[in-house]
Amino acid sequence: MTFRPLLAAAAALAALASFSAAHAKDVLGVACASPPPAHCNGDACATDGSLANLGNATDPKTGRKFFLDYPCDLKPGEKVIFLLNIHGAGSIGNWQRHYFPAMDYKEKYRLVVATPTAATSPVRVAGQPGVRVWVPDADDAHLQNITDLVFDAFGRRNIKSFWLVGHSQGGATSHRIVCSDYFKDKVDGLLSLSGGRVGRAEINPRFGPPMPDGSPPPPRQMPAAMNPNATPACEFSHIFETGEHEIVSLPATSPLAERFGCAARVEKTEVVDDRPGYVWDYARQGYPVWGMKARPGKAHVFVYPNCKGGRLVADVVRLDKGHTEGLEPHVTDAILKLIASAPGGKAQRVQTASR
Repeated sequence: MTFRPLLAAAAALAALASFSAAHAKDVLGVACASPPPAHCNGDACATDGSLANLGNATDPKTGRKFFLDYPCDLKPGEKVIFLLNIHGAGSIGNWQRHYFPAMDYKEKYRLVVATPTAATSPVRVAGQPGVRVWVPDADDAHLQNITDLVFDAFGRRNIKSFWLVGHSQGGATSHRIVCSDYFKDKVDGLLSLSGGRVGRAEINPRFGPPMPDGSPPPPRQMPAAMNPNATPACEFSHIFETGEHEIVSLPATSPLAERFGCAARVEKTEVVDDRPGYVWDYARQGYPVWGMKARPGKAHVFVYPNCKGGRLVADVVRLDKGHTEGLEPHVTDAILKLIASAPGGKAQRVQTASR
């Protein structure tokens, strides 16, 4: 009789341990691994076939694959930061996963990172047929499905903050959907990786992929923003990251910072990396504006301090970099540290989404 409480307690602890192990090792059918699966580095990424891997998780509503990376030592009820990591036109999920390798920091910053792949577009993009590009409707529904899956699997009360992350056309897609009916009450922040700034940075007029012979593209008149100082219809923290060669100059002001009552921009730090990023545009390297082979480098991190509600508004400029060189480890870490410092909580407050 006297041993029953002890036995009950032991059983409860065993059940908790079992739940913890299952929770940490198998979410949405994905067995956790550190280092993450389908990982490659440098020239090997172009030759070992890993970049063609579409993912380790499945959207059951569409059958489309995506990558899910999460902390292997995650505890039940632990708070996490959710990143929806969206690639650019003509790219693929696993290249994006290595371009912005948040997966390497999933334990450090308690990250859940979902990295999908766009459907192949039936229209010609940049003169080429069959290019993967994010389009409304079908792709938007896929991104919403993934968000629902992550919210349900990890518990929306446990989503400390939710950020859209997008490179190039993936950044433009993030800007397009962030204030949509589905995302506006869920997304806490937007990280634009060479994918547009609120308060636009002027793009280099010779921006674009090089010509077939490797020469720069011809100069072109870049379209003016309809209203470069307009602020979005909803509120979110914002980080803009760019390569130095992609832009003419970085504005010293931000309409978002003005909206949030932030102080004048200051340089927070200079980041120095002695290691390169993982990937680059293997087929079109050599034109600095578009991107060279991944190299070590430096980056300047600017922030607008003292924003209302603790909102984060920041700019990151990678020196002597173009559009396609994968982010180096220290600058990736610096950006994730900013994300972790920003307020969240939208996902915890939102009710079950209705379509």
